[in-house]
Amino acid sequence: MAQLFLALDFGGTKHTAAVAARGERRWRAHRRVFCPPEADAGYDIETMCTMARDLLAGARPAALGVSFGGPVDFASGTVRLSHHVPGWENIPLRQMLETEFGAPASVDNDANVAALGENRFGAGQGCDSMMYITVSTGVGGGWILNGQPWRGTEGMAGEIGHTVVDPDGPICLCGKRGCVERLASGPYIAQQARAWLVEQPDRGKMLRALAGGNLEAITGKLVAQAATQGDDLAWEALRVGAWALGVGIGNAANLMNPQRFVLGGGVTKAGDRWWQVVTLIAHETALPEVRFDVVPAALGDDAPLWGAVALAEDCFQNS
Repeated sequence: MAQLFLALDFGGTKHTAAVAARGERRWRAHRRVFCPPEADAGYDIETMCTMARDLLAGARPAALGVSFGGPVDFASGTVRLSHHVPGWENIPLRQMLETEFGAPASVDNDANVAALGENRFGAGQGCDSMMYITVSTGVGGGWILNGQPWRGTEGMAGEIGHTVVDPDGPICLCGKRGCVERLASGPYIAQQARAWLVEQPDRGKMLRALAGGNLEAITGKLVAQAATQGDDLAWEALRVGAWALGVGIGNAANLMNPQRFVLGGGVTKAGDRWWQVVTLIAHETALPEVRFDVVPAALGDDAPLWGAVALAEDCFQNS
Protein backbone atom coordinates (compact mmCIF):
# COMPACT_ATOMS: atom_id res chain seq x y z
CA MET A 1 0.00 0.00 0.00
CA ALA A 2 1.33 3.48 -0.91
CA GLN A 3 2.73 5.65 1.85
CA LEU A 4 0.73 8.88 1.98
CA PHE A 5 2.03 12.33 2.83
CA LEU A 6 -0.39 14.94 4.16
CA ALA A 7 0.43 18.51 3.07
CA LEU A 8 -1.21 21.47 4.82
CA ASP A 9 -0.97 25.17 3.93
CA PHE A 10 -2.33 27.60 6.55
CA GLY A 11 -2.82 30.97 4.83
CA GLY A 12 -4.16 34.29 6.05
CA THR A 13 -7.32 34.12 3.95
CA LYS A 14 -7.47 30.51 2.74
CA HIS A 15 -6.38 27.04 3.80
CA THR A 16 -5.36 24.19 1.52
CA ALA A 17 -4.86 20.50 2.24
CA ALA A 18 -3.66 17.76 -0.08
CA VAL A 19 -2.56 14.14 -0.04
CA ALA A 20 0.26 12.76 -2.19
CA ALA A 21 1.75 9.27 -2.32
CA ARG A 22 5.47 8.76 -1.86
CA GLY A 23 7.27 9.04 -5.19
CA GLU A 24 4.28 10.50 -7.03
CA ARG A 25 4.06 14.06 -8.35
CA ARG A 26 0.31 14.42 -8.49
CA TRP A 27 -2.33 14.93 -5.83
CA ARG A 28 -4.35 11.95 -4.66
CA ALA A 29 -6.75 14.48 -3.12
CA HIS A 30 -6.78 18.27 -2.85
CA ARG A 31 -9.10 20.85 -1.27
CA ARG A 32 -9.04 24.59 -0.58
CA VAL A 33 -11.37 26.64 1.64
CA PHE A 34 -11.62 30.38 2.23
CA CYS A 35 -11.76 31.68 5.78
CA PRO A 36 -14.40 34.03 7.19
CA PRO A 37 -13.17 37.43 8.47
CA GLU A 38 -13.85 36.43 12.08
CA ALA A 39 -11.64 33.29 11.95
CA ASP A 40 -9.15 32.67 14.75
CA ALA A 41 -6.52 30.01 15.48
CA GLY A 42 -9.06 27.57 16.89
CA TYR A 43 -11.24 27.86 13.80
CA ASP A 44 -8.22 27.45 11.52
CA ILE A 45 -6.96 24.31 13.24
CA GLU A 46 -10.36 22.63 13.41
CA THR A 47 -11.13 23.50 9.78
CA MET A 48 -7.81 22.16 8.56
CA CYS A 49 -8.04 18.95 10.60
CA THR A 50 -11.58 18.26 9.39
CA MET A 51 -10.54 18.85 5.78
CA ALA A 52 -7.47 16.63 6.17
CA ARG A 53 -9.45 13.77 7.72
CA ASP A 54 -11.92 13.93 4.83
CA LEU A 55 -9.13 13.78 2.27
CA LEU A 56 -7.39 10.88 4.02
CA ALA A 57 -10.68 8.92 4.10
CA GLY A 58 -9.60 6.76 7.01
CA ALA A 59 -5.99 6.28 5.91
CA ARG A 60 -3.10 7.13 8.21
CA PRO A 61 -0.40 9.39 6.77
CA ALA A 62 3.24 8.40 6.89
CA ALA A 63 4.15 12.02 7.73
CA LEU A 64 2.83 15.58 7.59
CA GLY A 65 4.38 18.72 6.14
CA VAL A 66 2.93 22.10 7.11
CA SER A 67 3.31 25.56 5.63
CA PHE A 68 2.23 28.41 7.90
CA GLY A 69 1.75 32.06 6.93
CA GLY A 70 3.70 33.64 9.76
CA PRO A 71 6.82 33.27 11.92
CA VAL A 72 7.55 29.69 13.00
CA ASP A 73 10.15 28.18 15.35
CA PHE A 74 11.15 25.33 13.05
CA ALA A 75 13.07 23.36 15.70
CA SER A 76 10.05 23.02 17.99
CA GLY A 77 7.30 23.31 15.38
CA THR A 78 5.75 26.21 17.31
CA VAL A 79 3.89 28.99 15.54
CA ARG A 80 5.01 32.29 17.02
CA LEU A 81 2.12 34.38 15.71
CA SER A 82 0.04 35.29 12.68
CA HIS A 83 -0.01 38.84 11.34
CA HIS A 84 -3.50 38.26 9.94
CA VAL A 85 -5.39 35.91 12.30
CA PRO A 86 -5.73 36.28 16.11
CA GLY A 87 -4.97 33.57 18.63
CA TRP A 88 -1.88 32.05 17.02
CA GLU A 89 0.63 33.26 19.62
CA ASN A 90 3.01 30.41 20.61
CA ILE A 91 0.81 27.56 19.39
CA PRO A 92 2.59 24.13 19.41
CA LEU A 93 1.19 23.21 16.01
CA ARG A 94 3.54 20.32 15.26
CA GLN A 95 2.76 18.61 18.56
CA MET A 96 -0.99 19.10 18.05
CA LEU A 97 -0.94 17.62 14.55
CA GLU A 98 1.27 14.68 15.52
CA THR A 99 -1.21 13.85 18.28
CA GLU A 100 -4.19 14.27 15.94
CA PHE A 101 -2.87 12.14 13.07
CA GLY A 102 -0.44 9.77 14.81
CA ALA A 103 2.43 10.59 12.47
CA PRO A 104 5.57 12.73 12.53
CA ALA A 105 5.14 16.32 11.34
CA SER A 106 7.30 19.23 10.27
CA VAL A 107 6.15 22.87 10.35
CA ASP A 108 7.80 25.90 8.76
CA ASN A 109 7.10 29.43 7.52
CA ASP A 110 5.31 29.57 4.16
CA ALA A 111 8.10 31.38 2.30
CA ASN A 112 10.67 28.78 3.41
CA VAL A 113 8.31 25.97 2.45
CA ALA A 114 7.54 27.49 -0.96
CA ALA A 115 11.28 27.86 -1.59
CA LEU A 116 11.71 24.17 -0.81
CA GLY A 117 8.81 23.26 -3.10
CA GLU A 118 10.17 25.23 -6.05
CA ASN A 119 13.65 23.81 -5.45
CA ARG A 120 12.54 20.18 -5.34
CA PHE A 121 9.70 20.20 -7.86
CA GLY A 122 9.53 23.55 -9.68
CA ALA A 123 11.58 26.35 -11.23
CA GLY A 124 14.51 25.89 -8.85
CA GLN A 125 15.30 22.30 -9.75
CA GLY A 126 19.02 21.79 -10.32
CA CYS A 127 19.98 24.86 -8.23
CA ASP A 128 22.08 24.29 -5.14
CA SER A 129 21.52 27.91 -4.09
CA MET A 130 18.41 29.96 -4.83
CA MET A 131 15.96 32.39 -3.30
CA TYR A 132 12.21 32.19 -3.64
CA ILE A 133 10.34 35.50 -3.34
CA THR A 134 6.58 35.90 -3.10
CA VAL A 135 5.22 39.30 -4.17
CA SER A 136 1.60 39.49 -3.15
CA THR A 137 -0.18 41.03 -0.13
CA GLY A 138 3.32 41.29 1.31
CA VAL A 139 6.81 40.47 0.08
CA GLY A 140 8.55 37.50 1.67
CA GLY A 141 11.40 35.21 0.80
CA GLY A 142 12.98 31.86 1.52
CA TRP A 143 16.55 30.68 0.91
CA ILE A 144 17.90 27.37 -0.31
CA LEU A 145 21.66 27.33 0.26
CA ASN A 146 23.83 24.33 -0.59
CA GLY A 147 20.66 22.35 -1.26
CA GLN A 148 19.09 22.98 2.16
CA PRO A 149 16.69 25.59 3.55
CA TRP A 150 18.52 28.39 5.36
CA ARG A 151 16.31 29.75 8.12
CA GLY A 152 18.77 31.86 10.10
CA THR A 153 19.39 31.82 13.83
CA GLU A 154 15.76 32.37 14.80
CA GLY A 155 13.97 31.50 11.58
CA MET A 156 13.93 35.04 10.22
CA ALA A 157 16.21 34.64 7.19
CA GLY A 158 14.80 35.72 3.85
CA GLU A 159 12.89 38.85 4.94
CA ILE A 160 13.71 40.65 1.69
CA GLY A 161 10.42 42.55 1.95
CA HIS A 162 11.95 44.60 4.76
CA THR A 163 15.17 45.42 2.96
CA VAL A 164 15.29 49.22 2.83
CA VAL A 165 15.78 50.44 -0.75
CA ASP A 166 14.70 54.07 -0.27
CA PRO A 167 15.62 55.53 3.17
CA ASP A 168 13.53 58.64 2.38
CA GLY A 169 10.56 56.62 1.13
CA PRO A 170 7.12 56.07 2.66
CA ILE A 171 6.70 54.41 6.05
CA CYS A 172 6.16 50.65 6.03
CA LEU A 173 3.99 48.72 8.50
CA CYS A 174 7.23 47.58 10.18
CA GLY A 175 8.00 51.23 11.02
CA LYS A 176 10.95 51.70 8.66
CA ARG A 177 10.94 53.83 5.52
CA GLY A 178 11.23 52.63 1.94
CA CYS A 179 11.08 48.86 2.44
CA VAL A 180 10.70 46.66 -0.64
CA GLU A 181 7.29 45.54 0.65
CA ARG A 182 6.12 49.14 1.10
CA LEU A 183 6.78 49.84 -2.57
CA ALA A 184 6.33 46.51 -4.35
CA SER A 185 3.42 44.65 -2.72
CA GLY A 186 -0.05 44.63 -4.28
CA PRO A 187 -1.92 46.64 -1.61
CA TYR A 188 0.78 49.31 -1.50
CA ILE A 189 0.91 49.59 -5.31
CA ALA A 190 -2.85 50.19 -5.18
CA GLN A 191 -2.44 52.71 -2.33
CA GLN A 192 0.17 54.63 -4.30
CA ALA A 193 -2.04 54.71 -7.40
CA ARG A 194 -5.01 55.98 -5.35
CA ALA A 195 -2.89 58.75 -3.82
CA TRP A 196 -1.70 59.91 -7.23
CA LEU A 197 -5.24 59.87 -8.61
CA VAL A 198 -6.31 62.22 -5.82
CA GLU A 199 -3.31 64.50 -6.35
CA GLN A 200 -3.52 64.45 -10.16
CA PRO A 201 -7.20 64.43 -11.19
CA ASP A 202 -6.37 64.77 -14.89
CA ARG A 203 -4.39 61.51 -15.01
CA GLY A 204 -5.29 57.84 -14.74
CA LYS A 205 -8.51 58.00 -16.73
CA MET A 206 -8.38 54.32 -17.67
CA LEU A 207 -7.72 53.22 -14.10
CA ARG A 208 -10.56 55.40 -12.84
CA ALA A 209 -12.88 53.88 -15.43
CA LEU A 210 -11.93 50.32 -14.50
CA ALA A 211 -12.67 51.15 -10.86
CA GLY A 212 -16.05 52.62 -11.81
CA GLY A 213 -14.98 55.94 -10.32
CA ASN A 214 -14.58 54.37 -6.85
CA LEU A 215 -10.96 54.79 -5.83
CA GLU A 216 -11.40 52.41 -2.89
CA ALA A 217 -12.13 49.63 -5.39
CA ILE A 218 -8.63 49.88 -6.83
CA THR A 219 -6.45 46.82 -6.21
CA GLY A 220 -2.99 45.86 -7.35
CA LYS A 221 -4.57 43.60 -9.95
CA LEU A 222 -6.65 46.47 -11.31
CA VAL A 223 -3.56 48.68 -11.50
CA ALA A 224 -1.79 45.99 -13.53
CA GLN A 225 -4.80 45.66 -15.83
CA ALA A 226 -4.89 49.42 -16.45
CA ALA A 227 -1.14 49.51 -17.05
CA THR A 228 -1.45 46.75 -19.65
CA GLN A 229 -4.10 48.86 -21.41
CA GLY A 230 -1.80 51.88 -21.57
CA ASP A 231 -2.63 53.91 -18.45
CA ASP A 232 0.57 55.82 -17.67
CA LEU A 233 -0.24 56.54 -14.01
CA ALA A 234 -0.98 52.86 -13.36
CA TRP A 235 2.25 51.85 -15.06
CA GLU A 236 4.25 54.34 -12.98
CA ALA A 237 2.91 52.77 -9.76
CA LEU A 238 3.85 49.33 -11.04
CA ARG A 239 7.25 50.53 -12.25
CA VAL A 240 8.18 51.95 -8.84
CA GLY A 241 7.35 48.59 -7.25
CA ALA A 242 9.33 46.70 -9.87
CA TRP A 243 12.29 49.03 -9.31
CA ALA A 244 12.20 48.46 -5.54
CA LEU A 245 12.04 44.69 -5.93
CA GLY A 246 14.89 44.78 -8.45
CA VAL A 247 17.10 46.74 -6.04
CA GLY A 248 16.31 44.26 -3.28
CA ILE A 249 17.17 41.30 -5.50
CA GLY A 250 20.41 42.88 -6.69
CA ASN A 251 21.53 43.53 -3.13
CA ALA A 252 20.62 39.98 -2.09
CA ALA A 253 22.60 38.66 -5.08
CA ASN A 254 25.67 40.62 -3.99
CA LEU A 255 25.35 39.35 -0.44
CA MET A 256 24.62 35.63 -1.01
CA ASN A 257 25.49 34.91 -4.66
CA PRO A 258 22.72 32.39 -5.47
CA GLN A 259 22.23 30.88 -8.91
CA ARG A 260 18.59 31.89 -9.25
CA PHE A 261 15.74 34.00 -7.90
CA VAL A 262 12.30 32.42 -8.34
CA LEU A 263 9.41 34.90 -8.11
CA GLY A 264 5.81 33.96 -7.30
CA GLY A 265 2.67 35.68 -6.05
CA GLY A 266 -0.08 37.72 -7.66
CA VAL A 267 1.99 40.81 -8.49
CA THR A 268 4.32 38.74 -10.67
CA LYS A 269 1.40 38.36 -13.11
CA ALA A 270 1.58 42.10 -13.87
CA GLY A 271 3.01 41.62 -17.36
CA ASP A 272 6.22 41.57 -19.39
CA ARG A 273 7.16 45.21 -18.71
CA TRP A 274 7.08 44.58 -14.96
CA TRP A 275 9.40 41.58 -15.39
CA GLN A 276 11.73 43.56 -17.64
CA VAL A 277 12.15 46.31 -15.05
CA VAL A 278 12.70 43.88 -12.17
CA THR A 279 15.34 41.95 -14.10
CA LEU A 280 17.11 45.03 -15.47
CA ILE A 281 17.33 46.80 -12.09
CA ALA A 282 18.41 43.60 -10.32
CA HIS A 283 21.35 43.16 -12.69
CA GLU A 284 22.21 46.88 -12.63
CA THR A 285 22.26 46.80 -8.80
CA ALA A 286 24.37 43.66 -8.55
CA LEU A 287 28.08 43.66 -9.32
CA PRO A 288 28.88 42.76 -12.94
CA GLU A 289 30.69 39.65 -11.74
CA VAL A 290 27.65 38.37 -9.83
CA ARG A 291 25.69 36.16 -12.22
CA PHE A 292 22.14 34.93 -11.59
CA ASP A 293 18.81 34.63 -13.32
CA VAL A 294 15.33 35.79 -12.33
CA VAL A 295 12.51 33.44 -13.34
CA PRO A 296 8.79 32.96 -12.61
CA ALA A 297 7.70 30.28 -10.16
CA ALA A 298 6.49 27.06 -11.76
CA LEU A 299 4.14 25.76 -9.07
CA GLY A 300 1.86 28.80 -8.65
CA ASP A 301 -0.32 28.82 -5.55
CA ASP A 302 0.68 25.22 -4.82
CA ALA A 303 4.36 26.02 -4.16
CA PRO A 304 3.89 25.96 -0.34
CA LEU A 305 1.85 22.76 -0.64
CA TRP A 306 4.53 20.93 -2.65
CA GLY A 307 7.10 22.29 -0.23
CA ALA A 308 5.04 20.73 2.54
CA VAL A 309 5.30 17.40 0.70
CA ALA A 310 9.09 17.83 0.66
CA LEU A 311 9.02 18.57 4.42
CA ALA A 312 6.94 15.44 4.99
CA GLU A 313 9.32 13.31 2.89
CA ASP A 314 12.31 14.55 4.86
CA CYS A 315 10.47 14.11 8.14
CA PHE A 316 9.54 10.52 7.22
CA GLN A 317 13.09 9.63 6.18
CA ASN A 318 14.54 11.06 9.40
CA SER A 319 11.96 9.57 11.77
